[in-house]
Amino acid sequence: MSEFRKINRLLQTESPVSPGADDEEIAIFASYLSKVENLVVVVSDMARNTSRIYCGGFADILGLKDYTTENSIWEKAILDLMPEEERDEKYRAELRFFHYLRHLPREARPNYYLASRLRFTTGKGIMTDVLHRMHYVYADDGESIRYAICTYGPLTAGFSGRSRGVSSLTGVSEELTSTTEILSSREIQILRLIDSGKKTAEIAGMLSVSPHTVNRHRQNIIGKLQAKNSVEACSLAKALQLM
Repeated sequence: MSEFRKINRLLQTESPVSPGADDEEIAIFASYLSKVENLVVVVSDMARNTSRIYCGGFADILGLKDYTTENSIWEKAILDLMPEEERDEKYRAELRFFHYLRHLPREARPNYYLASRLRFTTGKGIMTDVLHRMHYVYADDGESIRYAICTYGPLTAGFSGRSRGVSSLTGVSEELTSTTEILSSREIQILRLIDSGKKTAEIAGMLSVSPHTVNRHRQNIIGKLQAKNSVEACSLAKALQLM
């Protein structure tokens, strides 16, 4: 399963079944944001599995014309401007951010956004650095993701690293690398042993713990990674460069 399919499944699983009532407010906000900051703004509707695109002045530099909608939560025309390795990096960054938020208190999650540096090929064939920001808008339950709002614009001076989780309240940011804690060191150790083909009893013997403890760690790993089983957990951990 690719990084794209993983983050797509996680986001779709998170979304509520019925559409919300904030469509008009979100549309007005995105439209003004694109005009005021010259950004390309994408509003992905998790319930409807569609996206609306609002093109500010930066869209002309990227060579995007008459781009307004997608029948997907993914902005294909924008993704097509990135080399394959950049798209993979974008998916990995969004996976890391998704799991980064899981470690924050529920009430704090709406105050954080993802900021990433990506490389695009413009309409004139020139490679350029782009600043990608992504905000989640949560449903009333405070848990389900209702919308994802992505913006694309020129890379701002002073931006460091590749992808960062940023607090919109304090401005404090944290680089989201493979060392960003999702799994504990013990969980990573056990996942590596699972990936190597070791059975529960073998792992228990190697680590001098009970099989019950190994199974508890296994379930914690699957829960943290939102995986279906141990095989998918290993695959996802590799995509996140945790092991």
